[in-house]
Amino acid sequence: MVENLVGYAKRDLLVPQAPFGDMTAANAAAGGWCAEVNGVEHSEIRAVPEQRLDIERGLLAALPSLRPRIGTAVLRKVDRLSCVRVGSARYSVPTTAIGTTVEVLAGQGRIRVVHPVTGALLAEHALVAPGEASVADEHYGGPRAAPRRAARPKTPAEKAFFAFGEVAEQFVKGAAAAGVPRLAGELAEILALEAAHGREQLTAALGRAVAFGRYRAGDIRSILAAGAGAPQPRSAGETLAVELPKVPTRPLSAYRLPGARTATDGAAEVTR
Repeated sequence: MVENLVGYAKRDLLVPQAPFGDMTAANAAAGGWCAEVNGVEHSEIRAVPEQRLDIERGLLAALPSLRPRIGTAVLRKVDRLSCVRVGSARYSVPTTAIGTTVEVLAGQGRIRVVHPVTGALLAEHALVAPGEASVADEHYGGPRAAPRRAARPKTPAEKAFFAFGEVAEQFVKGAAAAGVPRLAGELAEILALEAAHGREQLTAALGRAVAFGRYRAGDIRSILAAGAGAPQPRSAGETLAVELPKVPTRPLSAYRLPGARTATDGAAEVTR
């Protein structure tokens, strides 16, 4: 009778007594019909609805509001997305609270979610507009990792280049992002440099090229030609260690003039 009241009214009131002359008469007939059906015993509950309502009225409570009330806590259940819904907006809470009921307090432009028993603060958010969501990464164990698509070498040259390791993949991705034309030809020229400089030096040159955004074979040749003399930028305050180039050296005795006496010779003569 409660869920299908409109259907009952159409079949038992409107159909037998229609048409009504005006809306006032229809409303009066509807009121009389409701009083009639609520004053007789119902076949399902075996009681008079009007009398049962008087008994249960003291047990009924107001429906919870969807709007947050300032200074008043409302109960909300944490859904599977670890969020509570307040004022048609969603606010995240720690995932450990999924499936539990929490208290939500609104005031001074903020939403606070607390444990209903201990009163511990679970989450705090700024109020957002209806339909929006306020999500904190720490409630989900940190920010979600960005999607990463691994490069897939196809040609023999690409497979040989990727054998240099992660730096080769970074070099190819950076070159593609920079829009380097004829990338396959550039990779082939770089691979040819291994025969003259070795894999270790070529790998180091690729790392330097990635750091400075240089993705041409000519750039790799320039880095290899500079060798240890290439500057290594450091942040302010860090120790600057410069590797000096190795050059042939000679002892000081090689600069001695014929017949000249050295300090060592003089010391030996004094000793005698």
